[in-house]
Amino acid sequence: MRVVEGSAFVAVPLAGMTLAQMGADVIRFDRLQGGLDAHRWPVTDSGASLFWAGLNKGKRSLAIDMTHPEGQEIITRLITAPGPDAGMFLTNLRVRGWMDYPALSALREDLIMVSLIGTRRGEPAVDYTVNPSLGFPMATGPEGSQDPVAHMLPAWDCMAGGMVVQALLAAERHRMRTGLGQIAELSLKDVAAAMMGNLGILAEVAVNGVDRPKSGNALYGAFGQDFLCRCGSRVMVIGLTERQWRGVVKVLGMEAEVAAIGQALGLDLQAEGNRWAARHALAALFAPWFAARDLAEVGQIFDKAGLTWAPFRSFATAVRDDPDLSTANPMFAQVDQPGIGSYVVPASPIGFSGVDRLPPAPAPRLGQHSEEILADVIGLASGEIGRLMDAGIVAQA
Repeated sequence: MRVVEGSAFVAVPLAGMTLAQMGADVIRFDRLQGGLDAHRWPVTDSGASLFWAGLNKGKRSLAIDMTHPEGQEIITRLITAPGPDAGMFLTNLRVRGWMDYPALSALREDLIMVSLIGTRRGEPAVDYTVNPSLGFPMATGPEGSQDPVAHMLPAWDCMAGGMVVQALLAAERHRMRTGLGQIAELSLKDVAAAMMGNLGILAEVAVNGVDRPKSGNALYGAFGQDFLCRCGSRVMVIGLTERQWRGVVKVLGMEAEVAAIGQALGLDLQAEGNRWAARHALAALFAPWFAARDLAEVGQIFDKAGLTWAPFRSFATAVRDDPDLSTANPMFAQVDQPGIGSYVVPASPIGFSGVDRLPPAPAPRLGQHSEEILADVIGLASGEIGRLMDAGIVAQA
């Protein structure tokens, strides 16, 4: 499968990378000076983007003047190149005229195009505008606080990237059955809005009349709470299911005290919603147990009992202490990234029983594969490729 990608930000580059990690030939085209995210933070001391390298692993790169008519023609030919495993295009760029679906499908009727936009009306949006507009920061943060907390994970971008992959594979399956191409369109805001509905948040407002308040680190609707250990470390303890809850209470040795809280509040604490209602009393009861123990002791006790828990870590601490972020995890390998150096990077998190997982590959340098793409995919002669490079229409790293 050959997929052409014209993109920026997170979602569509993530989609292209996901396909590349499963074996697709993903060709990314960018402006001669690099795409909109070519220098996005985090960056190295020399200015190389770790962000860009992380989201473009395993792709091929074409650097081209997208404003020049010949550059536009080359991109068009690349997207609409013949072959049963070609003719697939992912983008979140503003594609009008020469690079929109009507123009491209006129050259290849079975073209598959997946287009991600900001809102369904075509307005610009990024994760950090979608998230506050739908209410999540107002429900995030310390209990009782009035200040919004916009978390730093671009959750809707990550989710939209997966949906772009799903849309492409579904459309490609449809084309194999019918011979028909199509455009699949989705918006970042609709991805988030759909998940609000799927998680019951919209219904919570419409049916229950509840505007969910902030609850700090508590697990909404059940028991899950952070506790401070004697050593200053924090742990997150989960009692979501009945088994998890029974295990926590048993390990802490507080069956009688918990029963007394339930009786005093008139709540059956075997019901997870009632554990949420009693969370303040339960947290106050449990806190001294954790305050009297170091993290290592808590971890040993909880692991032995098979409880669901985790320490709070910084990114640096997680990289240092968690073997799942190292080559001890078969998903990771040490990779030499040109312009950056050697460090641990992930392959696909999916393990298939029928094929081996492809090892992680470095991201390309800008324009690294320009010559081979023009020759192998479009079929240009070496003299014509040289002319395009001399004219500054195409660049080779």
